[in-house]
Amino acid sequence: MTMRTKFKIEVPYEEKKVLLHTCCAPCSSAIVECLMANSVQPTLFYYNPNIFPVQEYEKRKAECIRHAQLLGLHFVDADYDHDRWLEDIKGLENEPERGARCLQCFKQRLMATAIHADENGFKVFATTLATSRWKDLKQIEAAGASVAALFPNLVFWAQNWRKGGLLERRNELIHKYGFYNQSYCGCEFALRVTS
Repeated sequence: MTMRTKFKIEVPYEEKKVLLHTCCAPCSSAIVECLMANSVQPTLFYYNPNIFPVQEYEKRKAECIRHAQLLGLHFVDADYDHDRWLEDIKGLENEPERGARCLQCFKQRLMATAIHADENGFKVFATTLATSRWKDLKQIEAAGASVAALFPNLVFWAQNWRKGGLLERRNELIHKYGFYNQSYCGCEFALRVTS
């Protein structure tokens, strides 16, 4: 069975370019493969100021760069501003995982993605956050929709990237490429819970 038929998705837009907010190589691997198999060209947008500590951020970024290079994809390295992220989630530090802090984090990261998309001629943006087992799909969709509503020429592609064999394929690709696979979503508050 070919990749094109195995990972067939309904592409809801005529636009064949997408700015893909990428949280890490493991989460993006099967999504990118699926998009490319369906003639959609992703540009990987790495904006993750939530990741702590900075060494963890750099490790994840290096893996995303390696992934993009392996596939010949364009990679956008956005700024790491953890202090600004902490300011944006101030007062939500003690929220549980999948709570209000996560929703605010998604909005902040997807806003940066949407701004870059709007300024660089993209019509569609999406995120790999929707594949993470630590994240709530409804929160991600709500964050993406609220951000996209601020940009009249931009749409957020809300897709459940956990279905259709993509989650299993993600695990296969982690092993195939030897990707570093982290054990927490990224922020110090999630690290505190998983430690």
